[in-house]
Amino acid sequence: MDISTEQNRIARRSPFDTAVILMLIGATLLIVWLSFTNRTAWSAHWPSYSDMVSGLPEPSAWLRWVLGDISEVAFYKHEFASIGLLAGAYLAYWANRTGKSWQGFAISYGTGLWPWLVTSSLLGLLLSNLLWGWTVSATDWQPTFVAFVSLPAAMVLMFGGGWKVTINGAIIGAVLVTPMCLLIVNFVCNPLVLPAVIGNVLGMAVASVVAFLLCRYWPSLVKSKQSGAPPVSTTTHVTAKAPDYGVIWSLRRILADFSEAPFFGNELASLGLILGALLAYSLNPLSPVYGSGLLLHIIGAQALTSAIGVLIWRRQWMLRGWYPTYIPLVSVVPAAILAYGGSWQIIISSALLGALLAPPLACAIARKLPADMHPYIANVLSMAISTLLIVPLIGYLIAD
Repeated sequence: MDISTEQNRIARRSPFDTAVILMLIGATLLIVWLSFTNRTAWSAHWPSYSDMVSGLPEPSAWLRWVLGDISEVAFYKHEFASIGLLAGAYLAYWANRTGKSWQGFAISYGTGLWPWLVTSSLLGLLLSNLLWGWTVSATDWQPTFVAFVSLPAAMVLMFGGGWKVTINGAIIGAVLVTPMCLLIVNFVCNPLVLPAVIGNVLGMAVASVVAFLLCRYWPSLVKSKQSGAPPVSTTTHVTAKAPDYGVIWSLRRILADFSEAPFFGNELASLGLILGALLAYSLNPLSPVYGSGLLLHIIGAQALTSAIGVLIWRRQWMLRGWYPTYIPLVSVVPAAILAYGGSWQIIISSALLGALLAPPLACAIARKLPADMHPYIANVLSMAISTLLIVPLIGYLIAD
């Protein structure tokens, strides 16, 4: 069969595709309406964040905590947001495998490694909570989520799929990344009253450097059939036009930035994440985002900082094919809002300053990294530096 004919057959819109799109649109409209009206009859009875942590160490509370860790990188910390993220990511992976025209940006950068990546991340998350969950209490938040969005996924992207890389990445993530973040958060950030995100991302960077050095000197940790060659994608691709970097592309890119931190980078995954968080908010505004009630402020500010970044750094997107405009979305912006509130001054200043500083700083650091270290290390270092510089500056400005 002619290749172009087969690709056209794969890409053809079917009634099932139309049904999926209509369901997504309907769910989006319903959940957004519920979130802004908050008219559900049971909202007063749905458990809040404080209800969850006060229930620890009960199994049901632990289950909610661990599931919430999956969406913690976006500061949402809720099981509905986490389930939405994973469901959207799976839909994106399936759509990519089957060549659906509505798949969005190819999940996990079109490597075809998403199943191994998410498996390693989830295993790392479970191990982290098993090893370090004892540090969490009703009054002491701890960064047990960090293995899900750091080294395990980066190792799969660097060294390919397979059980050796997947399992070793999860183990090293739980053994190195989580305790490093615990140390920095509890013994540096907390005493100095710095945003905890600084300790989270700095711990990811330091531990990941150590881990990649271990892989350099003990290559058997990641030696597999894929070693020495780029990972082979098993994804079915449909020939598409080069991006025009216009309005539609920009809107898609802004949405995809919401799921960039866990290495998904796809609109459907992001949509699932946001809809899950909005559903949680509609049931009880004090359930997501640590019970702060600031979910809508944070989502709006995150979209704004991504939009500013995509607009300002459009030329870099065109030249490089990818640019880390997502960085302030998961660091500077939510940290500033949680520290100082959701006023328009905080939202605009954090979004603008984060978009201006964080992406080029990450690229500058990435140029200094050795080839055998994943460039995500530069991204998390940029998060730490940007947050350390911008959040106190905003506090100083609003104090005047």
